[in-house]
Amino acid sequence: MFSKILIANRGEIACRVIKTAKAMGIKTVAVYSEADADALHVEMADEAVAVGPAASAESYLVIDKIVEACKQTGAEAVHPGYGFLSENAAFATALDKAGIAFIGPPVGAIKAMGDKIESKKLAQEAGVNTVPGHLEAISDPEEAVKIANGIGYPVMLKASAGGGGKGMRLAWNDDEAREGLVSAMNEGRSSFGDDRVFIEKFIQEPRHIEIQVLGDKHGNVVYLGERECSIQRRHQKVLEEAPSPFLDEATRKAMGEQAVALAKEVDYCSAGTVEFIVDKDRNFYFLEMNTRLQVEHPVTELVTGLDLVELMLRVAYGEKLPLTQDDVKLTGWALEARFYAEDPERGFLPSTGRLVRYSPPRERDGRVRVDTGVREGAEISMFYDPMIAKLVTYGEDRNAAIDTMREALDDYYVRGLNHNLAFLSHLVAHPRFRDGRMTTNFIAEEYPEGLTPEHMLPTDPKLLAAAGAIIEFCSVNRDKAARGGSMAYSVFIGEEDPAELSLTVEIGRDADTVTFDDGDTLEIKSDWTAGMPLFEATVGGRVAIVQIDPTDSGYVLSHAGTRALVRVVEARLAGLQRLMPYKPPPDMSKFLLSPMPGLLVRVSVEEGQTVKAGEELAVVEAMKMENVMRAVSDGVVAALHAAPGDSLAVDQKIVEFE
Repeated sequence: MFSKILIANRGEIACRVIKTAKAMGIKTVAVYSEADADALHVEMADEAVAVGPAASAESYLVIDKIVEACKQTGAEAVHPGYGFLSENAAFATALDKAGIAFIGPPVGAIKAMGDKIESKKLAQEAGVNTVPGHLEAISDPEEAVKIANGIGYPVMLKASAGGGGKGMRLAWNDDEAREGLVSAMNEGRSSFGDDRVFIEKFIQEPRHIEIQVLGDKHGNVVYLGERECSIQRRHQKVLEEAPSPFLDEATRKAMGEQAVALAKEVDYCSAGTVEFIVDKDRNFYFLEMNTRLQVEHPVTELVTGLDLVELMLRVAYGEKLPLTQDDVKLTGWALEARFYAEDPERGFLPSTGRLVRYSPPRERDGRVRVDTGVREGAEISMFYDPMIAKLVTYGEDRNAAIDTMREALDDYYVRGLNHNLAFLSHLVAHPRFRDGRMTTNFIAEEYPEGLTPEHMLPTDPKLLAAAGAIIEFCSVNRDKAARGGSMAYSVFIGEEDPAELSLTVEIGRDADTVTFDDGDTLEIKSDWTAGMPLFEATVGGRVAIVQIDPTDSGYVLSHAGTRALVRVVEARLAGLQRLMPYKPPPDMSKFLLSPMPGLLVRVSVEEGQTVKAGEELAVVEAMKMENVMRAVSDGVVAALHAAPGDSLAVDQKIVEFE
């Protein structure tokens, strides 16, 4: 086995590979950019080599620097993780020339599967179902219209070298086919240096289901079941699970066998994923093959009991697979949620900043796994992908995995930047998801505007009221040894026009009892003490975790993706609380505010200038993306409050209008 490997990546996947390598007794080398000098993967590795500035194009993507780092440290092999150079044939070739093993498939397989047109042709030759379409490159809009009509609308126009949703356009008619071809060609050219575009039938009510394959250098290939990846936003996966709640055993077997046939067609070895689109009748069609480890590989590991990184290392070293297809058994259910630094309440805009508080969920009898590359105090920068961690849960069945996920999301305590944990809580609680009735359009259909104020309203106000009352009682009466006593409270939930619940708290030695004026009673068992940020309790036999943020007038309590201001007052003072006037937030409608932390690249207006609705006002850069701020209505610029080059905070003023 290799004695030392280099991980040509960063963040959670670098940490993930290092863990397995260490368990196998293999020394590890990390590479890092200037922005990642204090990163967790650098600390975990045995050695670390700096490879350049923060921008990935000047560090993690520079092949010569990675090869030189291998030579400098004596690394015998490179694990590329996912992203960056993981599917770069030139990188694998450079390693081979330097006598360094690539922990991945052969160059020929990378090239064959990296071209969407050629990969579909190979799939057809291997007997794999493909979506009806035209696999030759198209450059003429009128030709695109003719072909689209032959296939039948709707059609999807795709850049051959595309990925991550880039270079894709849906067309329902001739005009959209013409426009979509031009847009897809332009995006393919600018993003990948390749403007070839092909057309295929668009599958309605589609599911995205993929097959994990694993091959060795001796011609053996097996499939390790499937992953359901239909919960996506703009073609980026958000939730994944294994197995799929949609497939039957016959479809699973047919998909697996076709995936293996395709892998053998290109002499595949290492871990890889064959992605399919599946229609409502379980007809399945090849999409593409990813010649690397997938982000969502942990759900496969949990239901198969296999360590995919270990198997990749063994295969790369030349060992035979230690299992056959008959040895592969799927047990239980696993669910993965991608935890991002983004703001679902602001159209999923990226968020940057420091993780002032970062406390991942606790392990629960092997049912909770967190793959992360950060720790408390880490900086989430604008230079890299905004994924903070992957939260993975396991259960004996799908409902158990979902229930554990809901608990674990509440148990994740993060402060300092905006994130999508509340959104994930809503997704896993949604009736359609719970029933397994999802397509790749799920988020667009159910959350077209992201999280709205209506989504954040508490669905269980009595739980929040009871928690708030116990928190207040224990904060005032801190002597835990003399636990006991009772108090009547009025609890006000919400800011403007708050709901009022009257209740009595009785503090017991083993459990507390909250009795509401309408006669409802909750028995609550909790070890909470003043100052703890999480109120974890057993309420009526079920676990409930409430997050606490104290304010001047009460507590902001968060639970299961909802959030509310909770003010707890003694019953005798409730009348005074009712008289307190509501103070609305200041009117900021006359200002252009920065929707995210970032760099102000450009201010496009001047003081005194008249602007029209839709006109560009400013450009803010965050997470490697430029975000154009436009006027929502006609107006006159009164003042500029920021200048190009300024680092902006969320809601910082940029432009003021008369």
